Amino acid sequence: MNIVLLGPPGAGKGTQGERIASRLGIPKLATGDVLRAAVTAKTELGLRAKAAMERGDLVPDSVILGIMKEALAEPAKAKGVVLDGVVRTVPQAEGLARVLGELGRQVDAVLLFEVGEDELVRRLSARTTCEGCQAPYTGREPGTACDKCGGKLVRRKDDEPEAIRSRMKAYREQTEPVVAWYEHRARTSDDAKARDHNGPRVVRLNALGDIDEITKIVMKGLGK
Repeated sequence: MNIVLLGPPGAGKGTQGERIASRLGIPKLATGDVLRAAVTAKTELGLRAKAAMERGDLVPDSVILGIMKEALAEPAKAKGVVLDGVVRTVPQAEGLARVLGELGRQVDAVLLFEVGEDELVRRLSARTTCEGCQAPYTGREPGTACDKCGGKLVRRKDDEPEAIRSRMKAYREQTEPVVAWYEHRARTSDDAKARDHNGPRVVRLNALGDIDEITKIVMKGLGK
């Protein structure tokens, strides 16, 4: 089963993605992890990604999708994967569908984690990180000492309330259309353009509440 996770930053995709992968016995793939592995391995695509990052440019979708295809083709991924952060725009969703199609596979389910903006601001602005050892904390004020190394805790610029709202605006503009794209494919799986595709199951999830309860809802949504 190939599962795509969607949702705004702070919605809990990473936590639930790990749990889904564990329960289904399949790997979890995140774009950042796959990119770093390719760069470390010095593959051709990894070197192209590294060059783009060193220039301060975004890594082109074509390079990311190429690296993702190499990862998906590995035997350990044959039974399926949980894809976290791989799809953020409609062109990326189209590219992933093409890559999976070349491997004789498809996206089987799309999980959309929904959380209100005010709650996301509350969650993310409560995060701090040790500027020394990078240990993460929740609910600890900036300037207090890290329990692990004694370093000072700081709040990342990305986790300041204004920055969070800016990230949410970008999410709505770029990623929400992806949900509509997948829902359209689910409805039109018999179209001439999609006769070879059964259309993914799109599951909208309220990501508020107890982590264990959300996991149960997720697995039920997947029919597990």
